[in-house]
Amino acid sequence: MEGGSSVVYRLASHLALWRLRTAGRLSVITTKLPDRHWGPQRIIARHAAAGGGSKWERRGPAAPCICCASRPPAGSPCSAGAAAAAPPPVSSITLIVLSSEEGTSELKLERLLQMVFGAMVLFVGLEELTNIRNVERLKKELRASYHLIDSFLGDPELIGDLTQCVDCVIPPEGPLLQEALSGFAEAMGTGFVSLIVSGRVVSATEGWWRLGTPEAVLLPWLVGSLPPQAARDYPVYLPHGSPTVPHRLLTLTLLPGLELCLLCGPRPPLSQLDPQLLERWWQPVLDPLRACLPLGPRGLPDGFPLHKDILGLLLLHLELKRCLFTVEPLGDKGPSPEQRRRLLRHFYALVTSTHFPPEPLEKVEDDVSRAQLPRACYLVLGPEELGTGLRLIALQLGLRLLLLLLAPQSPTHGLRSLATHTLHTLSPLL
Repeated sequence: MEGGSSVVYRLASHLALWRLRTAGRLSVITTKLPDRHWGPQRIIARHAAAGGGSKWERRGPAAPCICCASRPPAGSPCSAGAAAAAPPPVSSITLIVLSSEEGTSELKLERLLQMVFGAMVLFVGLEELTNIRNVERLKKELRASYHLIDSFLGDPELIGDLTQCVDCVIPPEGPLLQEALSGFAEAMGTGFVSLIVSGRVVSATEGWWRLGTPEAVLLPWLVGSLPPQAARDYPVYLPHGSPTVPHRLLTLTLLPGLELCLLCGPRPPLSQLDPQLLERWWQPVLDPLRACLPLGPRGLPDGFPLHKDILGLLLLHLELKRCLFTVEPLGDKGPSPEQRRRLLRHFYALVTSTHFPPEPLEKVEDDVSRAQLPRACYLVLGPEELGTGLRLIALQLGLRLLLLLLAPQSPTHGLRSLATHTLHTLSPLL
């Protein structure tokens, strides 16, 4: 494309992502796919203009190609337009994602693009991202975001990229940690503080919980994806709350794997976070902090009462935009954690796209429409006979949506009862 450039991210098993610098809109589709095995089921592009507006372009199986990254060949659909006029100033970003995975939902690909665009803004800022004229400089500026974007394309242990809810864990001493966190935040003069283990929020101040999407999901994910470090001072933009003015993300490692995060302005300086201040607030709760370390993969404290047939669960609070996701509630029997995560992610995309409304039931104004909405659905992977196929069930009650992955021995006639009991048990936690 005249005046354009592109970067192809390394491929995951079934995804490719192109980041393109364009002169205004998606226009050229002549480049062949990178591998002969590719047969894309979905091609979705997102265009973001400098003014902050955006639109989506969807291309189905009949468009197995991407934008040209160089001067169009003679006779191609775009060569005449390129010769007719000089390219306008660079003022937009176009993202394209392709999937060769059969049955991939548009929901998954759209939300992937939203997270990727948010990650780019997080590191560069919207103004710099959409107005910079030097493409090579843009690539250099964006290099810091590559690792975060790669984590979306792989097999993530988190699910906030898909649900657009913050991944959380349930600490055994939650009120005690919340009290220490609030006192520390007041002492530091910032309302945006959180405790994060493995990219999941353990506890946070009210200000942190009020962060918008996607930064509420991206910031913990970013902290969880970084290599261990005693302290960090990162400039970040908030894609929703402050896309043009940077903030500072300060992180301090309290224990290996457990980090204290502050979002602030020019103050406080990192040097002000001295050991004496940290010891004053966190030494008294050292044992509760240690109890948070195993919560990364498990999400729930030891001894939490769950049915023995539950192999994985996803609980979402649809209004607070928080979720609890675990595939290791009761050990390692049955499918691997990676398989369980994939099953629950696919099932969430299915039920969200086809069965449940995007808004909580309380916000559906028409009583007749509300009565017609499904409250539960289930899926059996394989024969329905007892002991021969994994079970998946989704149940929505009020502001909460619960998805369960259950062992084959769980009878289908008891799925709703089991899900209802589990939801009532978990509801006070989230």
